[in-house]
Amino acid sequence: MVETAHTSLVERIARVLAAEAFSSNARGSDPSAADKVDLAWREHVGQAMAVLHALREPDAAAAAAGDPEVWQRMVEASIATAE
Repeated sequence: MVETAHTSLVERIARVLAAEAFSSNARGSDPSAADKVDLAWREHVGQAMAVLHALREPDAAAAAAGDPEVWQRMVEASIATAE
């Protein structure tokens, strides 16, 4: 059985985008950026929403792996809960 996350998809994407700016595991210089990410992720919600809008339509590989209509409904549900 697949586990579900405790945070919204929008928040998780926004946190990744914030971490990209701060963490030394990405483009930043902080080896422990969690506190900075906790403070800054909300600034990246607009970018996260843009990512989700781009993901609404699956590419050929995603469509071949499952049901494209389910994919689209799932992404659109994440968008709707964030708006």
